[in-house]
Order: sequence, then structure tokens, then C-alpha cells
Amino acid sequence: MNAEVVAVGTELLLGQIVDTNSSWIGEQLALAGIDSYLQVKVGDNRDRIRTVLETALGRADAVIVCGGLGPTQDDLTRDVIAEVMGVELVEDPEVVERLHEIFGRRGRDMPANNLRQALVPVGATRIAQMPGTAPGLVCPVGDKVIFAVPGVPWEMREMITGTVIPELRRRAGDTGVIRSRVVRVWGHSESGIAELLADRLDELDRTGRATIAFLASGIEGLKVRVTAKAETAEAADAVVAEEVAEVVDILRPWVFSDDDETMEAVVLRMLRDRRLTLGVAESLSGGLIASRLVSVPGYSDVLRGSVVSYASEVKFDVLGVPVGPVVSDDAAAAMSEGACRVLGSDVGIAVTGVAGPAEQEGVPAGTVFLASTVDGVTETAMLRFPGDREQIRQFSVITVLDHLRKRLVAGV
Repeated sequence: MNAEVVAVGTELLLGQIVDTNSSWIGEQLALAGIDSYLQVKVGDNRDRIRTVLETALGRADAVIVCGGLGPTQDDLTRDVIAEVMGVELVEDPEVVERLHEIFGRRGRDMPANNLRQALVPVGATRIAQMPGTAPGLVCPVGDKVIFAVPGVPWEMREMITGTVIPELRRRAGDTGVIRSRVVRVWGHSESGIAELLADRLDELDRTGRATIAFLASGIEGLKVRVTAKAETAEAADAVVAEEVAEVVDILRPWVFSDDDETMEAVVLRMLRDRRLTLGVAESLSGGLIASRLVSVPGYSDVLRGSVVSYASEVKFDVLGVPVGPVVSDDAAAAMSEGACRVLGSDVGIAVTGVAGPAEQEGVPAGTVFLASTVDGVTETAMLRFPGDREQIRQFSVITVLDHLRKRLVAGV
């Protein structure tokens, strides 16, 4: 079974929206064992959409079209699919009723344009999941199929996981069960991790027992995904568990989660287990550490707060940093200790540095000083990160959290 992905929308070509949908769909296809060799973006033009769909159908068994199912005149996906199928569009009364219900719950009158979303090509079926106003479609074209899903990510994902992937696997005659787990690591390069796992990768290539894939994900760390397929869920889970144990054993110094847990979730859980509270002092990260921490629900008893001391005067007046250079080991240490004092926390972390794009007071962009205070003892580190301003901020956040995690593991 071979599936191609077509993303529809002129805004994608203009760079106004980044096409994260196609990458996510590609990941789901890979996890399901469905081959996918091409992804295409096309603007809101009837002729070009038709050419892309017909070309894709000439190569692939299935085409997943994402976007162009809205209520406006430039939403052309359903119209073009009907042309490719050689059929008319007909109004689906159940969709009409559903649309009236949605707008009724919002206390709004439904614009007449929304009735376009109730049009379905003859011979096509609606995808059962309909979290928004745009119904997804399953459209047979001979012995092949076009799946049409909305461009709104949360609507698209529900349809892909609920209908599209199961239908593709059914068409492929695949009755096996696929399971995967993600090991997250930090502090080593993607190429270095791949080198460490080279022997294991060779072994899996020979046996086909499981697969290992890598994805560098910035603030999320480096993800090592282990995937296996078996006749039953239990058998697949067993293979994945055994292979994850092998990976963790090889990469142990850099592993912070063996089940796709974020660094911030790991650190907060460790602090709660030790009945410790956390205070944060941030400079170049500008609140990003706090933002990541508060995205983990249920830890208000652990996180006391964050002081975003972007201006030097705030470092001096609020956190008690000695007047002088604010991009230094001493400044980072004083910020961490100041966070504990000002926020009344047991543990403190801090980060200061130069995110760029230019150097600051002779300090090169990418220079970062971080600190953690545990049991009244402060430790610091200096690092230089590559990348642009946002990458440096992200790397700083995950690194200072990892710095604290390692101290908690070591008990110091």
C-alpha cells in the first residue's frame, strides 16, 4: 500500500502557514507501515489541484488531501475530487442538520455559504469523525481512493487516526498490530546517538524485529522512536519493551525519558517525589522556562513562580545580582539563589546569556550561563549553542532543566 499526501492552500506556498499537517500525516503513515514516497503542496487553483490529484493517483494506491474543505469559494477540494471521480456533488441532509446544530450551539445563524460543506461527491462516504464544520470524505476512484480531510490540525488528526489509517491498513490486508515508544535524550548530537546505536541498527536491519528512527526536536530533545509489529498487541508491546531497554542501556547517560515524557514533566515529577518546590529566574529565555513548566498540569504545588529579569536592573534590584556583568557564571548563580529567596522555593534554576543575533558586550551570540541551587548549593555551567535566536532560547531551557534533573538524580 502506497499513499501520497497533498496539502491544499495558497497560504502554504506563500509561507504564511507552515505545513505541519503533512509531516504529522507522514509520521502516522510510517507508524502504520504504509509506504509514502511523495508529499505535494498546491495552491487554491482548480486546474492545478486536479493535475496534482490525477498525477498522484497514477503513482499511489491512496491519496490523502488536506485542506480546501471550508465554506468559501476558494475551498475547491470537494469540487475537484468530484471532477476526478467523474460524478456530481449532492447535498447530504445529515451534514446540513449537523451544521445547523453546531451554529445553534454557538448562538449564531448559519451563513448560507456553509451549505457548501454539505456537498458530497456521488459514491463518496463521509468520515464518521466530524469535530468541526467540515466533513471528511472517503472517495473511491476505481480500485484506488482519495481521502479528504480538513486543514484544521485538530480536526484532521481525529479523522486520520479514527478512519483514514484503519481504512488504509484494511485495504492493505494488514491485520497485525503496530506499537511504538519514544525514548528522549539530551546532551548528545543526533549523529552521535546514531553512531552509538549503529550495531543495534544493523542487528534490527538483519532481523526485521523492530525499527529505530531519530528526530531532533529542539526543546523537546532528541527523540528515538522504537517501533515493532506483531500479530497481537501484547506481542508487539513485548518486543518494543525489550528494544527500548536495549536503547536505554546504550544511551543511559543522556536518557531523560523512556516513554516520550517531556523534560519539564520529568523534572516536576522528580521535585514532587522529593517534596521540593521550584523557583525560576530567567533572562534570555524571557519566560519560556515558566511557560514550559506551567504547560504540565497539576504541579502548582511544586512551581512557585518565575522572575523574568530581562533588564539588568531587575537582576540587580529584585534578584540581588551584584552590579556588574550580567552574562556570567556569577550572575547566573546569584539569579538562581535570588529565585529561591524571592519566591520562597527549595530549589532554584536560572539562565542568562546572549541569544543573538549579535554579540553583547563582547560576548558571542549563543553563549549561555545557567545555574541550579539545591540544598543551598549552587552549581553553574557555561555553554555555547548554535542556531538562531529561537533555537538558542529553546536549547537553553531544556539544558537548564536537564542540569537540575541530573543533580536530583545524583542527590546533590
